Amino acid sequence: MRHYETTYILRPNLGEEKFTEIIDRTNAIILNDGGSLIGLDRWGVKRLAYEIDKEIQGYYVYLNYAAPAKTVDEIERIFRIDDRVMRYLTVKLHDAINAADIEVEKQRLEEEVAARSRVQSEESETDEDKEFDDESLEDEENDE
Repeated sequence: MRHYETTYILRPNLGEEKFTEIIDRTNAIILNDGGSLIGLDRWGVKRLAYEIDKEIQGYYVYLNYAAPAKTVDEIERIFRIDDRVMRYLTVKLHDAINAADIEVEKQRLEEEVAARSRVQSEESETDEDKEFDDESLEDEENDE
């Protein structure tokens, strides 16, 4: 098996149910071909760098997996047919990956996601504190 990562962009107006349907179908292709999912990260709706099919936003999905080469061909064939997928890019990370490497990679990705969510929660707490401080300053100015 080879180690791949695929990032794909879906139309933003599909809704959560359709996003999940497309993601589950992609994951099923990998698993049915004997592959292994290492990580899945839904980046959500983001602004595109340039307009694609008159869309200025897209729903980004990052998929990290180990699978045979024929699996990538099948995923990309499905993406080309499905007009709900606006763009995709697959990158081969390693030519060969074993089960132990897969577990190490899963652990690394989980730690990375946990660290990212800690940073985001700290940033949101800082923003809330700043808003509170701004309100306190306005109240003090109004009291004078």
